Amino acid sequence: VQLVESGGGSVQAGGSLRLSCAASGLAYRNYFMGWFRQAPGKEREGVAAFDVLGGTALYVDSMKDRFTISRDDVEDIWYLQMNDLKPEDTARYYCAAGRSIYRPLDASSYLYWGHGTQVTVS
Repeated sequence: VQLVESGGGSVQAGGSLRLSCAASGLAYRNYFMGWFRQAPGKEREGVAAFDVLGGTALYVDSMKDRFTISRDDVEDIWYLQMNDLKPEDTARYYCAAGRSIYRPLDASSYLYWGHGTQVTVS
């Protein structure tokens, strides 16, 4: 399994970014895809997750009105649309995939990780 993130960058507060995660090697349909972030000196935290088999999205409450997880089924690319960005959203953002996940917004539940993409909001 390979996950490659892109789309990060620097943006002013109130702006938007769309992160991408190109996934390959996921040869099964019952898995979760998650987005996480980690700021310097802080633990990795969940942002959003998607249950592929169930077709449902989950969000951290503080982000659900600003962030949206989606997928291009044909290209197998996952997206995280981020609107109304705030300086506290500054972090390195990661996508992750895994199966048999009971806590979809818990980073420790995921087996496969990308290397991340940096988002800086000023």
